[in-house]
Amino acid sequence: MSEPRAPRPLSQAEPDRKASDGAPMPERALPNTLPRPPEELERLEHAWKPPSGWRWFSAVNNTQVGVLYIATALLFFVLAGVLGLLMRAQLAVPENTLLSADTYNQVFTMHGTVMMFLFAVPMVEAIAVYLLPNMLGARDLPFPRLSAYAFWAYAVGGLVFFCTIFFGASPDGGWFMYPPLTGTEFSPGTNADWWLLGIGFIEISAIAGAIELIIGILLTRAPGMSLGKMPVYAWSMLVVGFMIVFAFPAIIAGTLLLEMERAFDWPFFIAERGGDPVLWQHLFWFFGHPEVYIIFLPAAGMVSMMVPVVARTPLVGHRAVVVALVGVGFFSFALWVHHMFTAGLGAMSMALVSAASMAVAIPSGIQVFAWIATLWRGRAQMNSITLFLIGFLFIFVLGGLTGVMVAVVPFDWQVHDSYFIVAHFHYVLIGGMVFPMFAALYYWLPLLNGNRLSERLAKWVFGLMFAGFNLAFFPMHISGLLGMPRRVYTYADGLGLNGLNLLSTVGAFVLAAGVVLFLVDLIRTVRLPSRPHEDPWGAPTLEWLPNESYGVRSIPQIEGRDPLWQRPSLSEEVESGRHWLPGTVTGARETLITSPISARILHLVQLPGDGWTPFIAALGTAGFFLLLTVKLIALAFACGLTALVAILVWLWQSDRAPAQLTARIGGHHDVPIAAAGSAKHAWWAMVLLLVVDATIFASLAFAHIHVSMRADVCPPPGAALPAAHWPLLSAGLLIAGSAALFFSRRLLRSRTAVTLLVILAMACATGAFAAEFLGHREAGLAPSTHAWSATVSAMLAFQGLHVFLLLIMGGYVIARAACGLLKERASASLDSAALMWHYVTLQGLVLAGLVNFLPAWMG
Repeated sequence: MSEPRAPRPLSQAEPDRKASDGAPMPERALPNTLPRPPEELERLEHAWKPPSGWRWFSAVNNTQVGVLYIATALLFFVLAGVLGLLMRAQLAVPENTLLSADTYNQVFTMHGTVMMFLFAVPMVEAIAVYLLPNMLGARDLPFPRLSAYAFWAYAVGGLVFFCTIFFGASPDGGWFMYPPLTGTEFSPGTNADWWLLGIGFIEISAIAGAIELIIGILLTRAPGMSLGKMPVYAWSMLVVGFMIVFAFPAIIAGTLLLEMERAFDWPFFIAERGGDPVLWQHLFWFFGHPEVYIIFLPAAGMVSMMVPVVARTPLVGHRAVVVALVGVGFFSFALWVHHMFTAGLGAMSMALVSAASMAVAIPSGIQVFAWIATLWRGRAQMNSITLFLIGFLFIFVLGGLTGVMVAVVPFDWQVHDSYFIVAHFHYVLIGGMVFPMFAALYYWLPLLNGNRLSERLAKWVFGLMFAGFNLAFFPMHISGLLGMPRRVYTYADGLGLNGLNLLSTVGAFVLAAGVVLFLVDLIRTVRLPSRPHEDPWGAPTLEWLPNESYGVRSIPQIEGRDPLWQRPSLSEEVESGRHWLPGTVTGARETLITSPISARILHLVQLPGDGWTPFIAALGTAGFFLLLTVKLIALAFACGLTALVAILVWLWQSDRAPAQLTARIGGHHDVPIAAAGSAKHAWWAMVLLLVVDATIFASLAFAHIHVSMRADVCPPPGAALPAAHWPLLSAGLLIAGSAALFFSRRLLRSRTAVTLLVILAMACATGAFAAEFLGHREAGLAPSTHAWSATVSAMLAFQGLHVFLLLIMGGYVIARAACGLLKERASASLDSAALMWHYVTLQGLVLAGLVNFLPAWMG
């Protein structure tokens, strides 16, 4: 099959193009002006040589992990699509018996769960893991083993989770898992547990990926790539990373509470014992509505990268688009009650959320108008990318309009839980994510092996997908308005729904045909012999520089938003090693750490190489959650212990003092190797992890406040507060432990002092938790009797888990001190332990204050 000739690169078509702000690019001296010795490239290639054979599972490089990540997410997209076709086949005609009610509920639940948890969010992070290092001019992300761990935990756990559909053990309570339907009274088997515990690894994987991406975007950009010059896609992933950090903890807290209710009969959501099913809706949708934008914003970022290329002109309103991305992320956290308009909430809260639901259309509209203006100003080429972008604009705008409609409370009351809502969110999610994803695959696939997908087949793929999608989902607006409810496995004849449902089923299969045709072309293209990817679209961004397993030969100095348009010679300069870090200074994998705002070079960081510990830790993590589901407790904890040991070995190998203090990275420029304290990127990763931790605790605290406010008396009859001396003793010991860790950092050079202070801190943490626990035990805390006592017990258990982690971290620090490995430039273990210690102290103080003083405040 012949391929169309690639368009002429813009640097050839318009060699006099100026910078994005209108100023011509000045000439400047390069870091390296002399020819580079050939052995320098050989050392670089040796350091980044990918593993082969059975060692392939130990790879951690972003290019290898990213490809696996994308392929696995596409697999789940296909599997979820097959489940969707089964649903449509069942609903094609009234009173169909293709699927039983129980089977349909499992298929329906797995379709939504797989699409949202195993495809959409992982695909967002997978594309970022693959693209961002090269787009930012970095050799790799700063924690490559974390990326590998996140992928393998997701892939192994996700495949096992999906296979439950073949054994009739899949969750069947809907992808939203509303109690009391999912409580033990109505779901006594393990189906619900597979959802609650089975997606634990997905939540961990998503959060790990978000922390990796935030640190990578802020601290590993190419020198000179200030925030104002950063690609829009990187901005979108930065916003999404922070959204995941604040949104995902709510669903983690919710799943913990519901699983504890099922396992221990703690009545968080049982109204008869002081619980509230609406509490689950608050926790779920505080995660669930931001997740819609977590899925959409990366797609919007990719659109903002592709539209200027197909239009052959810089993006109109770059700053406005970036502000709009941040605005959408901000507004998304004010909209969760949007899904609860029929839950009996107050008029004021519904009015405020209704207004916010309309307001979020403003920053979304800014981006749409910027894309249209860019296409209008430029000379758009009608190719595969343009087709999917136009399809995206049409479908997403229509979905946004229906979103404004359901933001109107009276209208939402009429269409809530009808097929109108099904149509709405498919127009938003498929239009807002899937169509841009297909455009991105056509656009960026040449980076994989230098080959492009067929333009001739692309027209058929787009036509089938666009026509099939609208044929499938547009009639659902009408069937919803006619009264067809969601989540039903069949419907009666004679309701006027027969033709509409049949059209939707035909459209779904037409859409599937387009996807199958694309997959055939994708497999054909991937199997072609590899060749240099060049820059077939004449794109302006760094990922199109020549790159190998090590990324770019030298890390470029950036002077504008569109570096390849503004400096046509940049590719040749980078490939010849004339920019920063043209080789490897230490013989290991390395990249540059730059300042978060202006991207000024701070220091060189050594990256860990390939290794088995992320793979083993991921297997252990997935095994822990999945085996808990089937009540194999001993094996589950054995897997958890395996994961913990693998992580400790991985960390032990990572935190080592460099053999030399400085590195020459270009010309006469020397920079430090590694850093200490808050200058280290690992320190900021720990801060982000603690933000996640604090948000989980805040969700548990919200649950406690929620059930306290519903109680007639607080504490309720049969519950009591501990005597005052217990929380005071606990608080004093927590503060003493934090003080000990504080002084241990100042006495880093004394191995004995560090060891004694850490032991003292461990004793204080243990004593503090014991005092809190004994106080509540003395007061007769009984978590199964009332939701108030259950929420107190949940927060207490969460604090106990953290004390256990402190003991592990303390022992780890003592072991490193005993081996003489704690040094100023190898102190990440002590710095991380100190951060965790101070956080647990603060969490313990908040816990004591919330439990002991909230009743008095409410009284």
